[in-house]
Amino acid sequence: MASLSSQVNIIVEKTKNLIQLCEALQEENDLLKLELQSVQVAFETSSDKVQQLEDKLKVMTVAKSLDESDIDKVAINEKTLDTKQKINDFVREIDKCINLLK
Repeated sequence: MASLSSQVNIIVEKTKNLIQLCEALQEENDLLKLELQSVQVAFETSSDKVQQLEDKLKVMTVAKSLDESDIDKVAINEKTLDTKQKINDFVREIDKCINLLK
């Protein structure tokens, strides 16, 4: 019977060890779940920030293209004014020539 008693004691000890190991693993699992939640929140925050920055980049790109078109309009307006001035100069020169011919 001593043998049966010692075997039961061994089983009880192993069961206690398994219960302790299970509790330790459960604690580790709980910690990992908390860490996962914090990482998910950080990821969502980062994703939102990336989306905001992409939206901002689109707005800035559109604004820059509008600025460039304004610059192009200014250059075209300057060329138009310059051309009008040259035409006016030619008309005055022609008028002078006509007056000389009379």
